[in-house]
Amino acid sequence: MRLDKFLKLARIIKRRTVAKEVTDQGRVLINQHPAKSGSQVKVGDQITIDFANKELTIEVLALMDSPKKEEASSMYKIHLEKYKTNSAYPEFY
Repeated sequence: MRLDKFLKLARIIKRRTVAKEVTDQGRVLINQHPAKSGSQVKVGDQITIDFANKELTIEVLALMDSPKKEEASSMYKIHLEKYKTNSAYPEFY
């Protein structure tokens, strides 16, 4: 299954065109290698996505052609969800 299609069907990214843009910007890795939107995803692959405010690492558990909303989260397992701090706005206590 194509990477951009997987990200959309698993509901990690809402639209396939946005998934394509993110991968074309080099912000997605498959097994720690830069990935393109057409890269093939297999069960067991580790995908890392660099969002603006967080970094997400998931493991692919299943590939489904048209999962229901409730089934989408069963397609992957989250290994790391690391939020980025914004150094431009320091926290005050």
